[in-house]
Amino acid sequence: MKWGHHSPKPVGWGGPALRACVLVVGLGLLLLGCATTPKINWDARVGQYTFDQAVLDYGPPDKSAKLTDGTQVCEWLAQRGYPRTAVFSAMHPHWIQYYELPSSETFLRLTFDPAGKLKAWKKVTK
Repeated sequence: MKWGHHSPKPVGWGGPALRACVLVVGLGLLLLGCATTPKINWDARVGQYTFDQAVLDYGPPDKSAKLTDGTQVCEWLAQRGYPRTAVFSAMHPHWIQYYELPSSETFLRLTFDPAGKLKAWKKVTK
């Protein structure tokens, strides 16, 4: 028996194998993060989609108004705005001014006839 004899290093997750694994997992997560839900064909829903279905799908509208002829106009928030910061340097190199610039919000506006069927739709940016 030899003293100080070392057994071979086990093949493990170090070095290139770890980097390859991290790369594969990272790419998989990136692809999952980029996956989007299919776009809704609102034109095909006109005359078919109802106010009740919209409430089931999106919850109560954020805004709604009923017109005298019974038409109902409703808006749901589709994309929330977020603050952006812009930095401007003044004439003096040590003066920096920060401005908060809000981005716009997008709403889905659905108009329903008196029977509750979708009559028109559009996206509104405010």
